[in-house]
Amino acid sequence: MAEKQTFDHVPVLLDEVMKYIGNEQRPRKIIDGTLGNGGHSALIMQHNPQAQLLGIDRDGEALERAQKNLAFAADRITLVRGEYSELDGLAKEIGWNSADAILLDIGLSSPQIDDPRRGFSLRQDGPLDMRMDKRSVTTASRLLNREPEVELARIFYEYGEIRRSRRLAAAIVARREERPFMTTLEFADFCNQILGKARPGKLPTPTLCFQALRIAVNSELEELQRGLKAAMELLVPGGILVVISFHSLEDRIVKNFLRDAAKDCICPPGMPVCRCDHRAELKVITKKPVTAGKEECTVNSRAACAKMRVATKI
Repeated sequence: MAEKQTFDHVPVLLDEVMKYIGNEQRPRKIIDGTLGNGGHSALIMQHNPQAQLLGIDRDGEALERAQKNLAFAADRITLVRGEYSELDGLAKEIGWNSADAILLDIGLSSPQIDDPRRGFSLRQDGPLDMRMDKRSVTTASRLLNREPEVELARIFYEYGEIRRSRRLAAAIVARREERPFMTTLEFADFCNQILGKARPGKLPTPTLCFQALRIAVNSELEELQRGLKAAMELLVPGGILVVISFHSLEDRIVKNFLRDAAKDCICPPGMPVCRCDHRAELKVITKKPVTAGKEECTVNSRAACAKMRVATKI
């Protein structure tokens, strides 16, 4: 039997998260909707001995690691396998009708990226999997080998912002008739062959292709939109919402959601009279996204693309 691999994980923007969630000592109900290894939550629970935590993640292996990291606060935590888009329902299942703070760190964790068996990395060979929840039947190889050409083009254009998505989709369909796509390095090489290598200073071409596939496999953007709505419903007045994203598609959704939730009117421009009856529900605390400093980026290169936005419930 192969030896079980272990991986280190450094949470991003840890000091910044603590600034908004971790430093108050009053009793708090805190939800970490994307628990991962529990790095953020462990420090929060250490600093606030009265806090209670609901930790949610759809990755069963991540929950196992988090349970070990949070063992010191076992009597104050509840860990649940599920999707953070359902956090309001999951909270009510344990008797919580509200929460004081909600954290959503929606990037991949280092153990997910570094484990070639998960299929997220284009630098190590492994199966084209990319599932955050292994109970799901949809894998990256299943999409590549079965989806119609038009749908593949949409996935790569919308989720990877790849301009030549139609060319890539057509090449995928032609190639899979000869043999299916099975491994990460195989597909990474294929992307370079069809689209060409990226110019210096740009992301490697396969990176965007892998991003698009991962988002499609896990319905990540839909999950984010539903999760933000669920979080806003569950927060108490004065409650804090902290969201960390890792690419422009995610950050755009978060930015627009917070902007609209902070407005008293969301009628289309030019309407002479407000007809939407919308009222502001959030106050945006961070007018611009919070990013990692040079020191953190030096220690943890994956923090370089992290963007944190914070709002409070009115």
